[in-house]
Formats: sequence, structure tokens, C-alpha cells
Amino acid sequence: MTNYLYDETFEGFLSCVYHHWYSGRADGILPERDYQLDLCRTAMSVETDPEKADRVLAAITKKISKWDAERVYRAFCTNEPEKEMKLLRYISLGFKRGPGIRLLHGDPTVKAVEAAEQRLGAEVHRLCGLIRFSEVKEPAGGNTMLYSKIEPDNDVLEFLAPHFSDRLKSEPIIIHDLRRGKALFAFGRKWEVAPLVSGAMEAGAMETSAVDAGAIGSAGAGANENRGAAAPLLEHTDRESDYRLLWKRYFDIMATRERVNPGCQRRFMPARYWKHLPEIEG
Repeated sequence: MTNYLYDETFEGFLSCVYHHWYSGRADGILPERDYQLDLCRTAMSVETDPEKADRVLAAITKKISKWDAERVYRAFCTNEPEKEMKLLRYISLGFKRGPGIRLLHGDPTVKAVEAAEQRLGAEVHRLCGLIRFSEVKEPAGGNTMLYSKIEPDNDVLEFLAPHFSDRLKSEPIIIHDLRRGKALFAFGRKWEVAPLVSGAMEAGAMETSAVDAGAIGSAGAGANENRGAAAPLLEHTDRESDYRLLWKRYFDIMATRERVNPGCQRRFMPARYWKHLPEIEG
């Protein structure tokens, strides 16, 4: 009985799936960082191998479908408990049933992955309406950009990218996932997800490249060549406090006080997101 330990990347997970089929069955697939000693099982660290990961992904696409390969990736990006083993069971069933697996809505294996995928989609849809941007600049160059902080339950940046990179295509934007220490950088319909040190706004330490270093400013630190270099502190522009005040006034004026329904508000705008909403804070 063996637990496979991996580096929490999708390629690392697929490498574990490869070893499961060719080296021995996995009783568990667990993030190596959080692993605690199990006296009943041995543990084996699986090195991430892009070639093996590509072979597994190609097999899923060929034997099941491209749609299911994308579903596996979407479900992997969730915070679903024991998602790795749920996905391994889904892949195994898919190899037996082929593309028809997506129609087995009552099967517990399919139902678990389907539910995780739906929760991811629901959070992406919710954040498309709840993300608020602040206008920020670099003290030295004065380049301005739109910056937002989020702490989502799931790893959603890639799924938010198409919406915001298109809607705000003329503005350099940064959506910072504080929980995972990375950010979405977008400008002119181009986007990239890269590491970003938590607290960059306060401490001024950025570790990333940008899609367009000239457009997003020196925060990009020269694109890929300088990935990981420190960047200047970002601070709010002089107009940001006025924008926030206007937004709060709009929020108050547009509300129909006689029909205020806190319970309904929390269902559509859960309290865990309020931390980064200027119309509610302070």
C-alpha cells in the first residue's frame, strides 16, 4: 500500500497517474508539502516528468475525449478534498467507458468530479461580478494600472482571464490571488499567470514577468529574462480615493432601503468575499 507524493502541479499529478498504471497502484495521491507520516502505508515521492504527463494527457484525450481532458484539468484546479484520487477513479472509469462517461450523472465517480467542476464554474461566474480594481502606479515611472486582490476558494485565475483580458483590453490589469501567491497579468487581450509575492502592494516586492513589460510598467521587470527580480512599490493614484467614494455612494443610493434583504445578499455575494469590496469595507 503506497501513497504517491507530488508537487501540487497538474503535470505532477499526471506523472502520478502514469506511475499508478506502470509502476504500481496508488492508495493515495497527496501533496508532498502537506504529507503526514502514515504508519499503514509507505510513501513515494514522484518526480514531475513533463513527457510522462503529456503521454497521460494524450491518452485521456484519445481514449475518452478532449472535453474530458479539460474537465479533469478544471476539477484539478478546485480545492476539492482528495481530488487527486477522485480524478484518478474518473480517468480509470473513462478508459473503460470512453466518451460516454460524461452521461453517467448518477455514477458516484462521475458525480464527484462533476460537482467539483460546477463549484469552480460558480466561483468564476461570481468573481466576474465581484472583482473590484484599484488604480495604482509606480512612484518612479508613474505608470498606472488596475490592480485587484482576491482570495478565492479555487485556483481560478486562468478561467477569469478571458473575461477580464477582453473587457479591459485597453488597460493593464493585475488580479492578485493572495492565497496562492500568483497573479493574472493582462493587457491588449494577452494574458499570463505568474508568481507574485503576497503583500506586493504593501512591501513592494514582486516576483513575476508581465505580458507586456512596457504596457504594465517596470513591474514586469523585463519580462522573462528577469523573472523573480524585485520591482518597485505600487501605490494608489491620487484619484483612487475619489473613485472609492463615488462607488460607495453609488452602492448606497442605488439600494432600495425598504427592500434590503441581508440573507439574499449573502447568498449572491457571500461574506467571505467582502474583505476586498470597497463598497462594504470601512
